[in-house]
Amino acid sequence: MAKVKVAYVCQHCGHKEPKWAGKCDGCGEFNSLVEEVERAEAGPRRPVIADDRPVPITDVESIERPRIQTGIGELDRVLGGGIVVGSVGLVGGDPGIGKSTLILQICSRIAAAGRKVLYVSSEESVMQTKMRADRLGAVHENLLVVSETNLDLIRKFLEELKPALTVVDSIQMIYRPEIPSAPGSVAQVRECAADLTYIAKRNGISLLIVSHVTKDGSIAGPKTLEHLVDAVFYFEGDRFQTFRVLRGVKNRFGSTNEIGVFEMLSSGLREVANPSELFMSHDRTDRVGSVVVPTYVGTRTLLVEIQALTSRTAYPAPTRRASGVDFNRSVLMTAVLSRRIEMDLGGSDIYVNAVGGVEIEEPAADLGIAVAIASSFRNRAVHPRTCAFGEVGLAAEIRGTTQAGQRVAEAKRLGFERAIVPADNLRAIEADGIQVVPVRTLREALEEAEVM
Repeated sequence: MAKVKVAYVCQHCGHKEPKWAGKCDGCGEFNSLVEEVERAEAGPRRPVIADDRPVPITDVESIERPRIQTGIGELDRVLGGGIVVGSVGLVGGDPGIGKSTLILQICSRIAAAGRKVLYVSSEESVMQTKMRADRLGAVHENLLVVSETNLDLIRKFLEELKPALTVVDSIQMIYRPEIPSAPGSVAQVRECAADLTYIAKRNGISLLIVSHVTKDGSIAGPKTLEHLVDAVFYFEGDRFQTFRVLRGVKNRFGSTNEIGVFEMLSSGLREVANPSELFMSHDRTDRVGSVVVPTYVGTRTLLVEIQALTSRTAYPAPTRRASGVDFNRSVLMTAVLSRRIEMDLGGSDIYVNAVGGVEIEEPAADLGIAVAIASSFRNRAVHPRTCAFGEVGLAAEIRGTTQAGQRVAEAKRLGFERAIVPADNLRAIEADGIQVVPVRTLREALEEAEVM
């Protein structure tokens, strides 16, 4: 009889402990250790291939890995040009956000292009999947559907059919029969993902694994799940709104700075051709506490409206909140305005928001955040049809940023008449058709924006 061993594994980082503890020694999370039953196996879990022997790297033939085009421009951009043949991708997102809708549309497009696609649904029946496919218009004879949770049967389907693309939706319900843990446990998720990755790479099958996220926003299961795959994508957004953002956080075959913007309709997800119109208000007149920032994401420029609201508080500790922008940078801008511009912000609640649900992390948004806070505090609207960008230092100096020319060109294309830019970037900007205002200090920028 196989020997049974019990260990306690952290759901967050995968760290093992011989006994239960309230806090994980690996990542510091509380109440994250769960019991895992380990059973010694009589033989190797994966077959040993006799031809697999170490060879000199100079003898390895370099080949260009082909890609499968999905036909969805926003998605192909995030993927780096399409799905790489034989790659394994992980798609995460909150329940109900639209992961299955996006995946089924991908399967339909690739099947329509003449490639065999296998959709493994572990949470829905074949009939439920067919009903959603009818609604999305994603029905094609090359799209094969099966409702299965047993990994042994899924492995059999992959080896027999050898599809160009396989989707497993979702990994939380897949299980290996020889592992006594319940589906969705740390052991099951890790081992099933490892086996699927092994099979896909051995047979040259492109694989997409769907996974839910935990309440803290991380991919469910141990962190090692992200290390097993070639690419990790998050599908973000508020399910009560119509817009969704697909973001790459790991990609061995492309950039991790790209985002794809989609609109959720009754007929499925539709890519947004001009995301800048989504992230800023069409009415740019008399808007106190609002400024548009040209931000650079991946290979394109997006114009994002940043809003700020300041309000006097009666409590000893004022509130600071930030949504869509880096909280630490918004607090830093508040400190610079208080110390260098002599604005009395110590007794005010401050809220900063990036419109449209986009996440801005680059320092070039510093100037926009500072201008929006100053505009709200002074109760003065920013000069109409004006955008601003630049990194703000602790001495209130404005530092240059990358891709300044592309930022100004995008603002001009969308009808902006003035651009407040770092003086260091002036040489890289073509000022034809738009007034470029170079500034060296934050005070100069606030005066040009007419919020001082």
